[in-house]
Amino acid sequence: MARRGDALHAHIIDTAKTVFLESGYDRASMDAVAAAASTSKRSLYAHFSSKDALFTACVDRSHELFEGRLAVPSRYSDDPVEAIVRYCLRFGQLLTYAPIAGFCRMGVTEAARLPEAAAQIHDTFLGTATTGLAGHIERCWAATPDLARQNATLILGAAVGPLLTDILYGLIPLRQEMPDETATPLTPHATTQHVVTALLPPPSSSR
Repeated sequence: MARRGDALHAHIIDTAKTVFLESGYDRASMDAVAAAASTSKRSLYAHFSSKDALFTACVDRSHELFEGRLAVPSRYSDDPVEAIVRYCLRFGQLLTYAPIAGFCRMGVTEAARLPEAAAQIHDTFLGTATTGLAGHIERCWAATPDLARQNATLILGAAVGPLLTDILYGLIPLRQEMPDETATPLTPHATTQHVVTALLPPPSSSR
């Protein structure tokens, strides 16, 4: 039975994500997406008016899935510091998932020609992680929003930055399946804990 309505809409997005990842934004075409999705160009354009609109829908869908998988630091532990450590480790795990790593690489390769597309990708993954961590720091350390975001940026840069660099350069094998939370993180727990405690004072509740 042919897909229609919401089912076709979702199928097009899932298919387009693969096309964008395999071809890059610039080389991906609506013709290629229509062929891969086994639908007509007329149906494709009925759902998405342009390649830009389709790409935005793919990024939005990736953001929704990523945000659900990463959640917020308080989900990982009642202890504010340990919550950050595990949050960073989970973020690192998710970055090794091939579709996420592929989008991050695309953001880098397309940045000069397509800065808006690159910014969308950055916001989807790094922006989401930074916002979630900043909110946690603001609540548990009674920090101002600006200071909380600065600290979140520093922590993620130190705790996850080296891993992300290795991923972008293809130095780490990627996972074809979404990594489970229980999987052993590539960055040791003690290393991440050292980064967090070096950059943050004890939380306000313990002072």
